[in-house]
Amino acid sequence: MSSVMTGAPRAMDNLPPAQLAQQRNEAYHKITVRLIPFLVFLFVLAWIDRVNVGFAKLQMLQDLQFSEAVYGLGAGIFFIGYFLFEVPSNLLLEKIGARKTLARITILWGLASMAMIFVKTPTQFYALRFLLGVFEAGFFPGVVLYLTYWFPAARRARINGLFMTSFAIAGVVGGPIAGFIMSAMDGVDGLANWQWLFVIEGIPSVLAGIAVLLYLPEKPASAKWLTQPQQAIVTGDVEAEARDPAKHSSLKDAFANSRVWICAAIYFCVVSGNATIAFWSPSIIKELGVHGNLQIGLVSAIPFVAGTIAMVLNGIHSDRTGERRMHCALATLLAAVGLTLTGSLLHSAVLALVALTVASIGILAAFPVFWSLPSAFLAGTAAAGGIALINSIGNLAGFVAPYMIGWFKTNTGQLAAGLYFVAALEFCASVLVVVFIRARA
Repeated sequence: MSSVMTGAPRAMDNLPPAQLAQQRNEAYHKITVRLIPFLVFLFVLAWIDRVNVGFAKLQMLQDLQFSEAVYGLGAGIFFIGYFLFEVPSNLLLEKIGARKTLARITILWGLASMAMIFVKTPTQFYALRFLLGVFEAGFFPGVVLYLTYWFPAARRARINGLFMTSFAIAGVVGGPIAGFIMSAMDGVDGLANWQWLFVIEGIPSVLAGIAVLLYLPEKPASAKWLTQPQQAIVTGDVEAEARDPAKHSSLKDAFANSRVWICAAIYFCVVSGNATIAFWSPSIIKELGVHGNLQIGLVSAIPFVAGTIAMVLNGIHSDRTGERRMHCALATLLAAVGLTLTGSLLHSAVLALVALTVASIGILAAFPVFWSLPSAFLAGTAAAGGIALINSIGNLAGFVAPYMIGWFKTNTGQLAAGLYFVAALEFCASVLVVVFIRARA
């Protein structure tokens, strides 16, 4: 470590600026290529295991005689466990390291997902969904924190955007895979198709957790695939930023900072839309008249493909211009418009699907830019606790949105009212960003 932090920087001082810039760009390119695809793969597994209940619902509710309200509560109660254990998990990551923390999380959520095959009663359904949230707690904010060890703020929106394409990729591949399993495995060896869905999609997570221990480096200084000068450049960039006196560095600072709580409120509104398209897209698409599990899975991929493209482009453009606020506010405003139109156009399959795609573009495009906001004023333990706090409070929307949509559907027989409710939350996100976030973060 000492050679990285002492001798190497002095050697780099002798390099001309152009060569130093080349070394810096090569280092960040290596990090991006080595880490981001693997982290995306992990989150795709996490997201699939989190939301595959939306596809299982197509048959599970009938088999187990569950109501829409039972499903909505079960889908959302995941986020209660997630909320309660997220901050402790992220603080533990800072103490024991990312490799052990992410491996533990990945293995346990895979096992919890597989255990869903034993569900017979609403209580068992609620309990396992709660445990899945407990086990997955800390993964997403843990990765967001982990990326701050490798990338300075100026490069973070596009990196967050690349990582968060996992939301969209999971929607693109998860739907067709779930639809295929549900179509092909019904009754095999005495298990229902939804039971096979949980088993087949849980096993890769357990194996991936083992791979984390073998593959993931903790920080730049332990990355053997970087040269020592490159390790020094990256470590120096990140540590210089962490020493910025304008940044808060203690856990107390994070919890006492009003901007953290404002970010949490904004994120709550953003996540409500993400939870809606994750847990209810299959039902919305079925309501549009699409039949057959495989067909529903394929059609459900369309909004996520568009959202993936929007997410990456919005992150890149935000980094290029240095502007965060309007990139986030306009995205959530688009989401509000799309969800409103989806609810009002359910009578027209084509127009409603277009509206749902517009909503997905807005929802997913907001994520990478949003996560550039808290890291602009948090560092160290404050970043670990603050990011986890924002994510845990924000993800309570993952409980509220599915439950409220299920409640509206059960009591009105229509999805439209629930979609309008979530659209209002997305509009609130736009207002909060414009009013409370400084023009340049």
